[in-house]
Amino acid sequence: MKFYDINNPSHKVSSHEAVIKSISGTSGLYMPEFIPVLPDSFYTTLPDLSLQEIALEVSKAMLGDDVPYNELQQIVDDALNFPIPLKQLGENLFVLELFHGPTLAFKDVGARFMAGLFQHLLKNENKEVVIMVATSGDTGSAVANAFYNKKGIKVVILYPSGKVSELQEKQLTTMGGNITALEVNGDFDDCQRLVKLAFADKKLNSQLNLTSANSINFARLFPQSFFYFHALAQLGKVNKPVVMSVPSGNLGNLTAGLMAKKMGLPVHQFIAATNRNRIVPDYLKSGEYKPQQTVHTISNAMDVGNPSNFPRLLEICQKRHDVIVSQIKSYSFDDGQNRSAMTELQNLYSYQADPHGAIAYLGLKEYGLSDDYYSIFLETAHPAKFPDEVEKATNNPVSIPETLSELVNLTTKSVTISTNYQELSEQLTKMVR
Repeated sequence: MKFYDINNPSHKVSSHEAVIKSISGTSGLYMPEFIPVLPDSFYTTLPDLSLQEIALEVSKAMLGDDVPYNELQQIVDDALNFPIPLKQLGENLFVLELFHGPTLAFKDVGARFMAGLFQHLLKNENKEVVIMVATSGDTGSAVANAFYNKKGIKVVILYPSGKVSELQEKQLTTMGGNITALEVNGDFDDCQRLVKLAFADKKLNSQLNLTSANSINFARLFPQSFFYFHALAQLGKVNKPVVMSVPSGNLGNLTAGLMAKKMGLPVHQFIAATNRNRIVPDYLKSGEYKPQQTVHTISNAMDVGNPSNFPRLLEICQKRHDVIVSQIKSYSFDDGQNRSAMTELQNLYSYQADPHGAIAYLGLKEYGLSDDYYSIFLETAHPAKFPDEVEKATNNPVSIPETLSELVNLTTKSVTISTNYQELSEQLTKMVR
């Protein structure tokens, strides 16, 4: 499989280069030359396939012969050693729980697959790479966990000060070793801007082999398509359309879902459910893409004012507004509506959702729950990551998993920097001294 630079489509690279570099010299995202369509036989047998079997087939189709089959199978088996259950709440309402991995968030899927792929690609190369990632909540902890103590890899995580939950911050900052956490006095878009400036800094890149584990790296993004296939596999042989609502911030998860649909997965409609950062619903309405100042909300992982995967979404939809409108519906909700949704899910279905899953549920309601189709919303993080908000809304205590409770007494290790790029550059330069 070859990958092209969105900013310069004639420039094509191998999957190895697309993964290890993550972003082109023009700061363009990489996209596969084509999105393969899986054979009818795959969809006929889908209800009988395990998560690992699905992931192996999807990966094989996307990567071709770039990774030997037995090594790809090992990467999949090591990465996906936890369940992703589809739970039924009502006759036609389901929730896909993506928080059963080691850091209790959906990003464990992509981060762990990517870590295995990195180890394969770097095993014969005598060099060290520095992974730099901006996080609005869960990405940093998933990447830190997946790459912790991996040979030849250092990880630098930028997160916005005061804008991630206490337990999320503990996950980011208590590992040490090859993990460095930088607390930025700004918002997520500032973190993302600093990362982009570092990638564009030729002098810095001559000293460091910089790469990213955000969803700007295709190897982090496309494994997220696995759980869309797995959701429909768990539905079984369906006899009516499927609508899926995705809590949306940086748009990596939604883009992976659209890729799955391009590969033949029969999803009737995707819903991009957003908080007050309403860039996508505004674009669908006006046809104009207008980045905005980030608004801080209780669904912090979705607090993004300039989604980095929007160019990929355009590519998948042939850069046509009418195609995007036909593929995606998008709705925006505020914190008050979010809290009410958490209360409603508890009262109607005895289901305790986190603030991101609750937004996705609201997306389904706005679209319209109906007996004519199956409605699935994605629950992307464990409620225990947001205990105060969830307990207030549901009037029920949140059960704290052992993996989180162990973090409470650990010492935070982070370095505070401003939004000035020079400070980031100095921190990164120290890593090669």
